[in-house]
Amino acid sequence: MFDVGFSELVVIALVALIVIGPERLPKVARTVGVLLGRLQRYVNDVKSDINREMQLDELKKIQEEVSTQTREMQDSLSSEMRAVEDSLNHSIAAPEVAPTEPSAAAPDATGPETIAEGTAPVAQAPEHQMELGFGSATEKAKG
Repeated sequence: MFDVGFSELVVIALVALIVIGPERLPKVARTVGVLLGRLQRYVNDVKSDINREMQLDELKKIQEEVSTQTREMQDSLSSEMRAVEDSLNHSIAAPEVAPTEPSAAAPDATGPETIAEGTAPVAQAPEHQMELGFGSATEKAKG
């Protein structure tokens, strides 16, 4: 701030001794020392308050970043879980069965018990099967 050397302090002290006088100089020096101490404490308090505010702002920024990353992660996980749940529900509802070619030992293909080529029987899955805790398709339709 101010660059005050020893020689400058000696000149200030001599001028103060001449102007103020020897009997009032100790009292003035004491008062100046107290005032300078108060000023120094005030400046230090302001500096620490500014530092605390800067740290608080940094912590708020970090908190916002973490919360946005958490929300993004949660959204990503929930979308992935929905995709997995939909895939599982789809595979439970209609399992894929490969069509088989009739063999020579197979019964006549004109009977009522035969299945048309390229179609697969649809197995009805019970509603309580494969509960993953995400809600099944029937629970989503109900609620």
